[in-house]
Amino acid sequence: QVQLVESGGGAVNLGGALKLSCAPPGGHHTGLAWFRPAPGKAREGVACMDYGDGEIFYTESVKGRFTMSRNDADNTYYLQMENVKDEDAGVYYCATDRVPFPCQIAINSPQSLDVWGKGTQVTQRT
Repeated sequence: QVQLVESGGGAVNLGGALKLSCAPPGGHHTGLAWFRPAPGKAREGVACMDYGDGEIFYTESVKGRFTMSRNDADNTYYLQMENVKDEDAGVYYCATDRVPFPCQIAINSPQSLDVWGKGTQVTQRT
């Protein structure tokens, strides 16, 4: 069974940067999405990388500030957070599925993904 493990969370200053990572085990590669809680939603899709062409989708609020990437050598996915704002605080989850999935659907439908990590916490440093 595929299990995801997120890391890299922590305290960050407003306007600062943080880099999250998620490493599906055993080379499992079907695409990956990042989610976080949001008002009125169970989880908000933050970024998603498609399997195959690697196209990346971002939610509007993080465009230009967050960058998602993947290291092909070790199959680790990253979410580089820049210019962090108040609303970026929360638990960040990475998620994938057992088969390749379309990010255009998954980023708005977290329930469509079956494999989740336990999350990594991002907090504002005071």
